Amino acid sequence: MVNDVGLAEELAQDALVAALEQWPESGVPDNPGAWLMAVGKRRAIDRIRRDRSLDGKLAELGHRREAEAHDPPSEFAAAEDPERIEDDVLRLIFTACHPVLSARARTALTLRMLGGLSTDEIARAFLVGEATVAQRIVRAKRTLSEAGVPFEVPEGPDRAARLASVLEVLYLIFNEGYAATAGDDWVRTDLCQEALRLGRILAGLAPREPEVHGLVALMEIQASRSRARTGPSGEPVPLLEQNRGRWDPLLIRRGFAALLRAKELGGTPGPYVLQAAIAACHARARTAADTDWTQIAALYEVLAGTAPSPVVELNRAVAVGMAHGPERGLALLDAVADDPALRGYHLLPGVRGDLLARLGRTADARAEFERAAGLTRNEPERRALLDRAARLAAAGMHEGRGTATDRAEEESR
Repeated sequence: MVNDVGLAEELAQDALVAALEQWPESGVPDNPGAWLMAVGKRRAIDRIRRDRSLDGKLAELGHRREAEAHDPPSEFAAAEDPERIEDDVLRLIFTACHPVLSARARTALTLRMLGGLSTDEIARAFLVGEATVAQRIVRAKRTLSEAGVPFEVPEGPDRAARLASVLEVLYLIFNEGYAATAGDDWVRTDLCQEALRLGRILAGLAPREPEVHGLVALMEIQASRSRARTGPSGEPVPLLEQNRGRWDPLLIRRGFAALLRAKELGGTPGPYVLQAAIAACHARARTAADTDWTQIAALYEVLAGTAPSPVVELNRAVAVGMAHGPERGLALLDAVADDPALRGYHLLPGVRGDLLARLGRTADARAEFERAAGLTRNEPERRALLDRAARLAAAGMHEGRGTATDRAEEESR
């Protein structure tokens, strides 16, 4: 209504403050969302009266309020529209992913406003500096305001044009929940569940889009491991050491079904379909020893051609190292080690430490694990890396299939 992201955030915060002040005495209203929206609208009108002339926008806001007072909510009025997005969060994500912004800017803005991620978490997901992301978000808000972009859910071709950005937002939200880049928890279940919930809704909304089903398949299969990924004290349990009996068979079946739907739609597999196929290789293996690393390495090679990035190359090095020996994996890793995007990325020395340990280069491996521990912002992962380094120091060498390799292979940010 106000066509200004920053102002809308302020008005929403004002409404929340009003709720904190009034609800303890008056009680929580029957429809808290409607109460907050009504307060926000009143604050918007007050702001317009104070800061601008009443021409245009005040009349529009007044007309909308009057219409809403007499008409049923639009969600019910359009309930029979098969293309209508009923979920509020998903509607806002589509709205914020406007093509007037660059792909990176709209993703950063949406992750910050709607995804529950901090600026630092977004920066680590993109492998860029926090200041860079902060500037993107500020510029994105300014661009939307200056362009007078209406905040409305796109339809038809306009919606399709925003789909890739929406998928990236859901993917990054899930990744941050699946393997938190910072904090005291290895897994943030709330983010995983929210991304998966929105992905399932999106699959129903876009049933003919293979990449939507691919992303859902990837998240379903990855989420199936949740109970096995942490130990009694919250410590990370590496993929190859997990109790596969604790993997959720229902989520695996749902993931396989979504992957099958994606493949049945045909076309060249996109990055989410390929990553789901990699996850499926792990899910099919009854034991870690049964893992088809040759197939996984082949899929990563295709992924590297479809969506090239230094992180994909890092993951490919892991798979090749498992399939064809640590020497070949180390060679691939060394080829991307100087990439600026990986500078400060803790999984690079972590994976290198794993490969070096498997080659028997104990002292070098220990140094890499210590370096990785100094770079990670996640406390359980830091402790696991330091423990790995200590065990190498004590035993001379520890058979190498550790946390860093497993995490890198599971991620493709």
